[in-house]
Amino acid sequence: MPEASAARVAARLGRDAVFRMALAVQAYFSLLVRVLRACASRPFYRADLIQQMDTIGVGSILIVMLTGLFTGMVLALQSAVELERFGGSLYIGRLVGASTIRELGPVLTALIVTGRAGAGMAAALGAMRVTEQVDALRTMGIDPVRKLVVPRFIAALVMLPVLTIIADCVAVFGGLLIAVLKLDMTVQLYLSSVFDTLAQTGFVLTVVPIDLIQGLVKPFAFGGLMALTSCFHGLRTRGGTEGVGRATTQAVVATSLLILAVDYFITQIIIVIFPQ
Repeated sequence: MPEASAARVAARLGRDAVFRMALAVQAYFSLLVRVLRACASRPFYRADLIQQMDTIGVGSILIVMLTGLFTGMVLALQSAVELERFGGSLYIGRLVGASTIRELGPVLTALIVTGRAGAGMAAALGAMRVTEQVDALRTMGIDPVRKLVVPRFIAALVMLPVLTIIADCVAVFGGLLIAVLKLDMTVQLYLSSVFDTLAQTGFVLTVVPIDLIQGLVKPFAFGGLMALTSCFHGLRTRGGTEGVGRATTQAVVATSLLILAVDYFITQIIIVIFPQ
């Protein structure tokens, strides 16, 4: 029967897809274990780490600053339209500060850096893979994971929180521009409103605002996800230059989805640990 044959083919394809996905997940976590082990042992390639910190961090500062600036300006402008109806323009600083530091700063920074640096990681490692440079490293007795992945992984862990802090500060400044120039608020009133919203959720050890912890834990996790996922797809590249483009696209898409999913779980965990 044609229908039965088609059903068997579909079932077989479904099983093959699930099996391939399971193998990919296993390989992903196997790479994570190898990276963590390599981070805690020698040799360590410091020059490669510095180069990757420059590529990921310094190279992304401008685009991160522009993203933060326009995000803060749009938040202040949109919230002003609604809050003015209820006489709540004084709370614009609270809205910009809370939404930027808790969510938009870490997430937008991670997505922007993924599109720039994460795609570059996948493309670079993919090109090395299809030109057999990765195999050449193994022939010379050099571990490709230690040489290629670990510096990118550590650099992303370090630089994503730094870039997020920059994006948060610029976003708050962007909101300040709108509040002062269009809403006739004073600088002191706006900044005090931002600080009030940080103090409202409480402090850890009576010093560090909970919102700030949330805003720095997320980019730390996002940086590891970006580097690991991009390098994973880059090292699995097949099919020449066309495969490099395909691996780069898969890396950016997978990393973006993981960032959004992990953002939810981290937020839920923080809410449970630090109830407001």
